[in-house]
Amino acid sequence: MGRWMKPEVYPLLAAMGFVTSVCVFQLTRNIMINPDVRVNKTHRKMGVLENEEEGEKYSEHSLRRFLRTRPPEIMPTINHFFSQHK
Repeated sequence: MGRWMKPEVYPLLAAMGFVTSVCVFQLTRNIMINPDVRVNKTHRKMGVLENEEEGEKYSEHSLRRFLRTRPPEIMPTINHFFSQHK
């Protein structure tokens, strides 16, 4: 690979690989478990799906429940350092 690609391109490839994997993960997650996506023919025939508990389970996943208990700060140590020194 060294003959036709410069080493400066490797970080770009890593970033693009990460972004592509996140997109594939999200698309797969939506197709497989999103209650609003109707791949099955019987579900497509129904006008309104009665699946409130399935929608609640989909929207309240474990990452969202974990982040709800955390403070909404990205770097709390730096925030506290600069907020105490006025």
